[in-house]
Amino acid sequence: MALNYIDWDRNGILVLSLSGRLTLGEGTRLLRQLIEDALALGKNNIVLQMGEVVHIDSTGLGELVARHKAVAQHGGKLKLAKLGSRAQALVQLTRLHTVFEIYKDEDSAVASFQS
Repeated sequence: MALNYIDWDRNGILVLSLSGRLTLGEGTRLLRQLIEDALALGKNNIVLQMGEVVHIDSTGLGELVARHKAVAQHGGKLKLAKLGSRAQALVQLTRLHTVFEIYKDEDSAVASFQS
């Protein structure tokens, strides 16, 4: 199962709803390209809605961190929303919850940009 996405704009915030596998190969390449394209268009505040991501490997985690850094270098923020239980456990285990702002749903993540 490849990584798929749907994207939309909410008040100037790019929301990327991801589904599938964020793993070495096509999954990480797609995420990198999506974020690079967004930054090139000046969209530097991004929410990754990850409720449908079924698997993340170490390369996927590394790509998330790299994209977080790239967005920050463009003056923006990359936030995670709606993590599934497995992804939430992985983020806790790897202590990435200290790196990312994580929200229970898209509405909370989008609202956090306003405060």
